[in-house]
Amino acid sequence: MQDRPTQDELLTALERFLDEQVVAKTEGALSFNGRVAANVVRMLRRELDHEDEALEREWAGLDALLGAVERPSARTELRDALTARNAVLCERIRSGDIDPLTATTHIRQTVHDKLMVTNPAWLQE
Repeated sequence: MQDRPTQDELLTALERFLDEQVVAKTEGALSFNGRVAANVVRMLRRELDHEDEALEREWAGLDALLGAVERPSARTELRDALTARNAVLCERIRSGDIDPLTATTHIRQTVHDKLMVTNPAWLQE
């Protein structure tokens, strides 16, 4: 773990620079790309804020649907394992081994968690 500046402080400074120096003082493609970059920074901040809880919920939901297995401790391995387990869930739904309605709560929660990162405004509807 690093001392100051923290990840949040660094991302805040980058976001402010993009919003106040790039987007506000340019036009055309450069302004558009600055807005895109600022949105990427905001997404990264939200992911850092919510990722641990979202990964834990997704793992627990898959445990309930597919059976409990040991959760990897390293984040990269956990993400890879979630991808593999989600592929198994999809296959089991397609094959009829799992009723799609049974998986609905888990799928809705996972989509909600992902939207909290990519664009929380979409959840306001």
